[in-house]
Amino acid sequence: MTKGAGRGRCGTLYVVATPIGNLEDLTPRALRILREVDLVASEDTRHSRKLFNHYGIETPLTSYFQHNEAAKGERLLHALQEGRDVALISDAGTPAISDPGCLLVQRCHEAGIPVSAIPGPSALIAALSMAGLPTERFAFEGFLPAKTHARRQALRPLQSEPRTTVFYEAPHRLAAALQDVRAELGDERSVAVVRELTKIHEELFRGTVAQACEHFSGKVRGEIVLLIGPAEQTVPEESVRDALRRWRAETDLPMREIVKQVAKVYGLSGSEVYKESLALRDEEE
Repeated sequence: MTKGAGRGRCGTLYVVATPIGNLEDLTPRALRILREVDLVASEDTRHSRKLFNHYGIETPLTSYFQHNEAAKGERLLHALQEGRDVALISDAGTPAISDPGCLLVQRCHEAGIPVSAIPGPSALIAALSMAGLPTERFAFEGFLPAKTHARRQALRPLQSEPRTTVFYEAPHRLAAALQDVRAELGDERSVAVVRELTKIHEELFRGTVAQACEHFSGKVRGEIVLLIGPAEQTVPEESVRDALRRWRAETDLPMREIVKQVAKVYGLSGSEVYKESLALRDEEE
């Protein structure tokens, strides 16, 4: 790929992950792509200019952020259709993960324009990897609501959540968010708070919600990832097959929905419970 080449074809949109703090975390491939494309669409060009200056990247920058996604996306799409290669970056980490980019990626797919990921830093994955909470299954929920009532409504379903749940949070809301976690999920729920990932003052806190509330009761600074551990799972006394039989007798749900609900209660995969439903059917025939 060279700048200005390939005018007889569509360009490629490169979704490029950039450092979340430490500038050394830019991959060699990402650096090459940022130098070779015709244009880089950046969430904040002033912020990205620091990265470009550090690495001597001279590719033109254009802004692409939440409030100009529709209009600027049209112009980027046009550039790609003319054969120019475009890199999409956010202020930090992987674009389109709680950052602008998803809409542009969707429009490229609709227009038949190639999209290629240049993987690298992600606060979500980095925090999960170091927090020491279960990672076999997890859910990412983006940012918690800013208002207490809405935040508690969002947290309430986690009372029986069998997966680790990950949120991004603003530093000035962390203390209030932890208090709401405490109110909805209790003092003893396991949590981790990762602050200032990859930066000089990086901090990892692990403990109970009550301990976290005490630790972060004062002023907090930096980028925050809040991880909430799974609810303690109680083992049901009845067998999976008995549970399927009971749900079928007590509800009007179709068997596929019963299988889904029983799998959730028992912490099993849907395929495992489905096999039990087939065995139940054979047993009754």
